[in-house]
Amino acid sequence: MRRRPQSAALSPAFVRAGSEKTVSTAAGQSRFHTDLWLCFTVQNWILDFGRPIAMIIMPLEWFPLNKPSVGDYFHMAYNVITPFLLLKLTERSPTALPRSAVYLCIITFVMGASIHLVGDSINHRLILSGYQLHLSVRENPIIKDLKPASLVHNKSFMWYVPFFLILFLYFTGCFTQVKDEKMSYSGWLLLGPSAVYYWYLITEGQIFVLYVFTFFAMVATVMRQRRMGFVLDSNGRFLFYNFIITLGLVLVWVAYLWNDKVLRKKYPGIIYVPEPWSFYTLHIKGS
Repeated sequence: MRRRPQSAALSPAFVRAGSEKTVSTAAGQSRFHTDLWLCFTVQNWILDFGRPIAMIIMPLEWFPLNKPSVGDYFHMAYNVITPFLLLKLTERSPTALPRSAVYLCIITFVMGASIHLVGDSINHRLILSGYQLHLSVRENPIIKDLKPASLVHNKSFMWYVPFFLILFLYFTGCFTQVKDEKMSYSGWLLLGPSAVYYWYLITEGQIFVLYVFTFFAMVATVMRQRRMGFVLDSNGRFLFYNFIITLGLVLVWVAYLWNDKVLRKKYPGIIYVPEPWSFYTLHIKGS
């Protein structure tokens, strides 16, 4: 006796189950990623912001100058954990992101962060040898005798550009037609610490121009998506609110130090954004 084909008999149920699975998957991706944002915030505060603090606190005898410092170990951990978290974040994007662009950004980010690791390690040893952070590079006594002069300063954005580009790519996929999707309480609790860290990253890294371009691109994306009937989901709102609060913190910081003559001399030009550690060595360390 011929058996009835199961594919024909079960096709309505199969289609219904498949559609339910797709809906549940999309709903799971659009939920607020508390675990990832919490990991980002904690590791940024400990491994990046806490790195120079750890180098100040830890006795020099534990980490001699011919060995990696505690800050070097912090930076090594940052260079491994941050790319992993960025990859996990892009995997949870509600929309598919261009994989080639994401992978190239991750590779460039690792290369830039590794270069920054070397620069930070050298900077730490210069500080121990008398380098003054509140003075410009060429005005430091320890640098004046350095030959040739072209070795004095070389800044790279290989760390920051791919980092903000990945965040922006992820942001472009954080739109939904669900009007009532709200950010969770955990997101509001993480918003303050996360925004303060981005203030530190922008001011200490001297990347205000890059930050402003990224923020304007985000604003333009929001306006374009709204005309198409889409609004930000909870993760997109968290990222967008982060940038808004960070901008306010940077403006307050600049206004507070606007009339500082010493820092004004180190940061000439139209864009005046002093570094926090320069402020520390000038006004706090001596007292």
